[in-house]
Amino acid sequence: MTYFRRHIDEQLQQWKEAPRRKPLLIRGTRQVGKSTAVREFGKLFRFFVEINLEKQPDLLQLFPANIDVKKTCEKLSGTLGIPIVPGETLLFIDEIQVSKEAIMSLRYFKEDYPELHVIAAGSLLEFTLEELPSFGVGRIRSLYMYPFSFDEFLMAQGLDLTIDYKKKATSEEPLTEKAHKDIVDQLRTFYLVGGMPAAVTEWVETHSFIEVAHTHTDIIQTYEDDFNKYKKRVSPNLLRQVLRSVALQAGNKFVYAQAVRDVHSSVVRDALHLLTLAGLIAPVTHTSGTGVPLGAEENSNYTKYLFFDLGVMLTMLDIPAADILLASDVDLVNKGGTSEVFAGLEMIKYRDCLQKPEMHYWENTAKGSNAEVDYLRVRSGQVLPVEVKANTQGSMQSLWVFMRMRKLHDAIRTSLENFGQFNYDDPKDNFERRHVDIIPLYALSNLE
Repeated sequence: MTYFRRHIDEQLQQWKEAPRRKPLLIRGTRQVGKSTAVREFGKLFRFFVEINLEKQPDLLQLFPANIDVKKTCEKLSGTLGIPIVPGETLLFIDEIQVSKEAIMSLRYFKEDYPELHVIAAGSLLEFTLEELPSFGVGRIRSLYMYPFSFDEFLMAQGLDLTIDYKKKATSEEPLTEKAHKDIVDQLRTFYLVGGMPAAVTEWVETHSFIEVAHTHTDIIQTYEDDFNKYKKRVSPNLLRQVLRSVALQAGNKFVYAQAVRDVHSSVVRDALHLLTLAGLIAPVTHTSGTGVPLGAEENSNYTKYLFFDLGVMLTMLDIPAADILLASDVDLVNKGGTSEVFAGLEMIKYRDCLQKPEMHYWENTAKGSNAEVDYLRVRSGQVLPVEVKANTQGSMQSLWVFMRMRKLHDAIRTSLENFGQFNYDDPKDNFERRHVDIIPLYALSNLE
């Protein structure tokens, strides 16, 4: 089976050579390619030992509370017939979430066997980690993995030169119109395919949107089957309803009353929490945005949610492919919050994968106001507003209101326009100049 390169590959290689290496815990939702990436990485070692604690429960006895990790490795080597040699062997513990003791053992690999390369991963891992809040602070390194980014999607099709070209583009030297149009066409395709590895593989091999949609349906069914494993306090049916409501409310503040009728908001809140732990949604929380860190002024009463994958979301909502492929640029950007979801997911995927990302937006909560800025980021210690817009300047009033209130001079507009920039002399603020860089939606990796 063909392996498509991922951003995580470079991080894994850097970890391999690090002089003060810690055991690595790869975190991410089911089916994003964690195990596949580790197996590919394992080819760089002389020996590769993979154990799966869900499929091989008899091995759980090797991870007692009072573990001696060197003896455990001796027993694993003897049982599997593969040498475990520091510097030459990669030990991969998959589905580690089934054993709290196995997770806790990772800290002892750092303390007692630091010369051995050890990686762990698991499905629904966050549920177990929530019960182990101090499982290995300072002794274990987490690495977050997500579905394919748009750049990874292009790499899977052998379009590395296209990636290099758009990464070098600037407002002074935008892409040629042909290149811009070709990448926008790729972006439309990516909206429908999404970034789940199985869907990307299906597209590369068949170029069939029908087969891709079937793959999405299988993925949705797998996740819904998982709902029976979640906490007892929320029914699987309620989780399905809330997940679908997140898709329906994409791009808007989540309204509990629209999710499920006749269910108390606290129950819906529990469902949102569990879906977040599972990696199926990501919160974008309101902040006042007066300075950094943005999280210091969060107001969780105002929260939007990102569905974990745009392609799966469009299939769940039964959006016809023609609605994406044939829509005008303006309609595509404004269609049901899809581009806002895409932009948020892209900004998550390109951030430092060693840190759990936090996403924020701004909304004027004053009565009678509807001003809102889609995303707030931090650049060079300053708040940087990011607006998702159609391909004409249109109304930017919310952005000007926010920049005026916070005395900011720089912002980003991301759309289906080519690279560019413009200035705005604010008549409501002594004609103070505001500068906006235009970055195409397909080039959000340039922000990093």
